[in-house]
Amino acid sequence: QVQLVESGGGSVQPGGSLRLSCAASGSIFSINTMAWYRQAPGKSRELVARLSNGGSTNYADSVKGRFTISRDNDKNTVYLQMNSLKPEDTAVYYCNADIRVAYGSRGHNYWGQGTQVTVST
Repeated sequence: QVQLVESGGGSVQPGGSLRLSCAASGSIFSINTMAWYRQAPGKSRELVARLSNGGSTNYADSVKGRFTISRDNDKNTVYLQMNSLKPEDTAVYYCNADIRVAYGSRGHNYWGQGTQVTVST
């Protein structure tokens, strides 16, 4: 069984910073892509940032230059450093990972439980 556990959410004023972490645990053979999504009230879940195990990154246009995704493969952990936060960044942030649980198996998509980020004065 695989689990993704996020941490680091909270409340911050506009212009502030937060760092989210997501640790994968359980029966893991390898992790391919790791990513962060977010869902604001009344909106669909959207991709924030994605990082392949080869180092390729993708960012939503709205966060480019402000957010940075990184990973520690030894710890099976992905991070999201969020700087210059804006009220429109307020959302529940979800970790996502494509994980293979055994040699020769195909990857499966896993989600964390979500962590709330609130940006307000």
